This record gives sequence, C-alpha cells and structure tokens, in this order.
Amino acid sequence: MLRSAYWPDGTDHHGPYQGSASGFVDWAMKVLPHIERGIHQIHNILIEFRDDGAAVESYFTALQRQPTQSGEMEQVDMKGRYLDWCVQRDGEWRILNRVVVFDWVENMPLPPGTEAERFGNKTPIGARYPNDAVYTVF
Repeated sequence: MLRSAYWPDGTDHHGPYQGSASGFVDWAMKVLPHIERGIHQIHNILIEFRDDGAAVESYFTALQRQPTQSGEMEQVDMKGRYLDWCVQRDGEWRILNRVVVFDWVENMPLPPGTEAERFGNKTPIGARYPNDAVYTVF
C-alpha cells in the first residue's frame, strides 16, 4: 500500500532516508518491524491545485516506541509536515516528490510499568496484525 502512494520515479526526503520513493519503502519495511508500538496520525491537509500538479501540505503526529542505536527502547514524539508534490497520470493521483519537515522531535525514556498496568481497564489495547481489534471488523 505504501508503495502505491508514490509514482515509480518518485523521491522521498524522509529524515534519515533520502532517495527514491521505492528505496524509501524498502527502508521503511526494514525499520517498521523494530517499532514496538507506533501511532501515526494525519491532521490538517492543504491542497493547492496547479496546472501541472498539486502541492499538498499534511501535518502529522508520530508516536513511536523503538530501539535506539545502542538497542535500548525509547519513546519518540514527532510532529511535522509532509510536503508533497502530486501529479496525475492516466487519471490517477500519486506522490512524485515528498519532503518531510520535522517541527518537533522529543526522545524520552519509556514510562514505568507494563502496558497492562498503564492502560488498566482501557481495553482492547491496539496491536499489530493480526492481533488488533480492527481485524475482527474487517
């Protein structure tokens, strides 16, 4: 699904990754399994149509629990904007170029206690495929 958001000749400047969109997808698929818990949300979206495409700014919030380079788990709070140049080809819109602007990054130690202790009776707790509750609905 991620790959289908980009044109094959697309590019992505995504923090530590800079290069082809296809290369970004390959990079992300290697990184994502190491993210123990992650939530990504898209907020305000501004689209300006132009004769040769569309400029799109989308705000994001990303909360992730992931290993540091030394292997210790940390919590990362990131906020920023996707700046996309989208073009239409054969009636289909996709991203041709993406630049990720980071407006906020905070690395923190994990909170104390297990998730079960912190979440308490707020269940079900979100999970990865196939254990998330959404897979019982779809």
